[in-house]
Amino acid sequence: MAKKTIGIKNKTNIISFDYKQFDELIAIVERARARLHRAANREFITMYWDVGAYISKKLESAEWGNATVNTFSKFINTKYPGIIGFSPQNIWRMRQLYDYYKGNEKLSPLVREISWTNNMVVLARAKTDEAKEFYLRLCTNNNYSKRELERQIDSMMFERTMVSDVKNKDFLARSEGLQSLRDSYILEFMNLPVEYKENDLRKAIIGNLKQFILEFGKDFALMGEEYRVQVGKSDFKIDLLFYNRTLQCMVAVELKTGKFKPEHVGQLEFYLEALDSDVKKNHENPSVGLVLCADKDDAVVEYALRRSISPALIAEYQLCLPDKKVLQDKLSEIKIMTESTSSDV
Repeated sequence: MAKKTIGIKNKTNIISFDYKQFDELIAIVERARARLHRAANREFITMYWDVGAYISKKLESAEWGNATVNTFSKFINTKYPGIIGFSPQNIWRMRQLYDYYKGNEKLSPLVREISWTNNMVVLARAKTDEAKEFYLRLCTNNNYSKRELERQIDSMMFERTMVSDVKNKDFLARSEGLQSLRDSYILEFMNLPVEYKENDLRKAIIGNLKQFILEFGKDFALMGEEYRVQVGKSDFKIDLLFYNRTLQCMVAVELKTGKFKPEHVGQLEFYLEALDSDVKKNHENPSVGLVLCADKDDAVVEYALRRSISPALIAEYQLCLPDKKVLQDKLSEIKIMTESTSSDV
């Protein structure tokens, strides 16, 4: 990377300053700012929580009614001109937040880790405690904006992740790196034509990399497209190569516009071996792989991976948002099968 410098002229020469030497100091400042922001948000949510608790108790004891809440809203806006967030509607939301999470020692601490706006989205749209916990943690780990969170809910990230984790339980146990992958991805933002080739799919992903990373996971960073590895005297190209910063491992992605074929696993295993032998650094974990295809037969996938020793998953992609009912029914069906299998053991 080129050094960032600035030149200052004097009578005899130009003095250049290397600003890259300040990178570690900038990182210290940024970490402190992030901690301050999180601390301020916790206090802000705690205030809303405490107001909600107070109002909930007053309403429950019939000391307050709707009119009192409206009067309180007017009073606080008069006492603190310019204050935001104390409209009657938002005060009722404070009470709603408290009433839903009170006594829930697992979830109540999580609401303080995300913004008020995102709390309202999760409270309104995630229908179960399990789903709420999933999205609360997802927001905390990825610092989602409201739009990003809504996109994840629209694409049914919770249901897709649960289905994937249950279906691939045995494969996920092989490698910690595989736990960052799923067997279903939604690429509704691609705007591909009706007929397209693998090269078109790869270029569309690169052209929409920000949205793809949102779907793929914010811990992923792109290392390269058509990433070249040399084995012997032959060159090979991996469609997409990512790095997972948290897991400290490379993730090779092979794109297939057709249906999954067993030979795709062999190709991916070859790439993973090449990466671990010639590219992986000593401190990094073994590479993992993903075949991203337009269609797959789960039985064929299971047979293809059953004797594979490489950490790999086969995933299906869709170019439109999923059918909510179909996915929920699929999740329920898998859970029933899993519970039935467990009870028979």
